Amino acid sequence: MTTGAEDKVAKRNLAFLVAAQGIMGAQMPMVFVVGGLAGQALSPNPCFATLPISLIVLGSMLSATPLSAIMQRFGRRTGFFIGAMGGAVGAGLGAWGLLVTSFPLFLLGSLFTGMYMSAQGFYRFAAADTASDAFRPKAISYVMAGGLGAAIIGPQLVKLTADAMVVPFLGTYLAIVALNVFGSVIFLGLRIPKPPAPTADNKGGRTRRELLRDPRVVVAIICAMVSYALMNLVMTSTPLAVIGCGFSKENAADIVSGHVLAMFIPSFFTGHLIARFGAERIVALGLVILAGAGGVALAGVELSNFFVALILLGIGWNFGFIGATAMLAAQHSPQERGRAQGLNDMVVFGFVTLASLASGGLMNCSGGSPVEGWAAVNYAMVPFLVLAGGALIWLTLNGRKPAMS
Repeated sequence: MTTGAEDKVAKRNLAFLVAAQGIMGAQMPMVFVVGGLAGQALSPNPCFATLPISLIVLGSMLSATPLSAIMQRFGRRTGFFIGAMGGAVGAGLGAWGLLVTSFPLFLLGSLFTGMYMSAQGFYRFAAADTASDAFRPKAISYVMAGGLGAAIIGPQLVKLTADAMVVPFLGTYLAIVALNVFGSVIFLGLRIPKPPAPTADNKGGRTRRELLRDPRVVVAIICAMVSYALMNLVMTSTPLAVIGCGFSKENAADIVSGHVLAMFIPSFFTGHLIARFGAERIVALGLVILAGAGGVALAGVELSNFFVALILLGIGWNFGFIGATAMLAAQHSPQERGRAQGLNDMVVFGFVTLASLASGGLMNCSGGSPVEGWAAVNYAMVPFLVLAGGALIWLTLNGRKPAMS
């Protein structure tokens, strides 16, 4: 257990992680704004328009376990550099696919981009590595707040680059290559020790199967999975829905920007709320807000509905995902770090992959109009909100307390 004095190191690492989240993280709103639109232009079937985004998430799922193992053995910095390399290669392949109008090549680039998405997901855990128990939820929350910079930088870069070249969106993908190449120097400032090697007395903690017998671990994974997947399900379809309902690409970029701002602005106080009220209550509040986002989206397709729904979606994701992360971080030892976090992100991004695959099909192939497709996307949230809410209620009724702190 770390002491308050050692939080000086945690705060130093936090500063670099916040910078990475804001600068390098800008590529994620960029690819989510243009990925579906570029896919729609390249795909032979409109039902596959969001397949590029689905493959980003699939790449993230496939990368989660090996990246976590690399970080466990060689340290966070090595894993983060590998993620940045994947992001650069993915954007380069995406640019090439756009240049030669090859949908398969564009999809391959999306798969590599998932390596960066996976590595970025570990920023929040890295923020907790050197933090004391008291500072841990705040550290997780603050590093997520770095996404505020991404929310501003990413969509603005889309506006500057989407039509900057003869081939639409080519400039956007070249800008993402530059973000990864030049932004990765930020990781040189991290000072996070590698986890202790297994010894005869401690062979590395619980196995994955044993971790999955811990009720709080299971519920944390379910809530993170549902929060992230539903956010992805709705956000992936949003640019298609906005443009399909008669609004412009600029309107879509502004709505996504507002959504990403709502994802990260609450992070300035989410950690304090978790410390005061407990992670489970904050997760529950996040699920309620996600339900509210679906209700607003179903109430109409005016520009105001899109803005309010996507803002609520971002806030709900923030409370649900950060709360679930704090639950998980309190449940594993340093020796179990790579195993628990890799398992969590593999499951989370596996489910997000399914959500993003479903998103395009629901949006473009459900009903006869964008309005009906948008409604189908939002109705699809219901069973998963029931699943996560039921898991939280079960945990509360069974009086499960943290095994570790």
